Amino acid sequence: MTDIKNQFPQLFLRLTLSVTMLSAVADRFGWWSKENSSWGNMASFEEYTRKLTFFLPEALSTFSGYAATFLEILFPLMLILGFKTKMAAYGSSLLLLIFAVSMTIALGAKAPLDYSVWVGSAAALLLAVQQRYSFSIDQLTKK
Repeated sequence: MTDIKNQFPQLFLRLTLSVTMLSAVADRFGWWSKENSSWGNMASFEEYTRKLTFFLPEALSTFSGYAATFLEILFPLMLILGFKTKMAAYGSSLLLLIFAVSMTIALGAKAPLDYSVWVGSAAALLLAVQQRYSFSIDQLTKK
């Protein structure tokens, strides 16, 4: 996926994964309008996280929500910049896989399908196995 004809699709994949994850973070920070929000604030997101992590103690559930939020900011920024892209793509794939499995167990199969969480995880995995990353800091610093 790194020959000339695949440079832009690879960049498009990095950017769309990033924007999608950052949009979810923006939602829980209340940066989307009420009409376009799933949570609208961090308290609602914490409540949703408790549904997905019903098997965890409340403190660990809350921590997992904040840890997920941190990673949903870190990985997309790394992908946008093309910095440690392989690590960010594998991390994104694993994070989205955890979301998909948790959503499936807690909410049923339809929820992660409706939000394309499985597709996002697979797309990030496809990105992770690339040999080179065009238009990236990784490409500029590779010797």
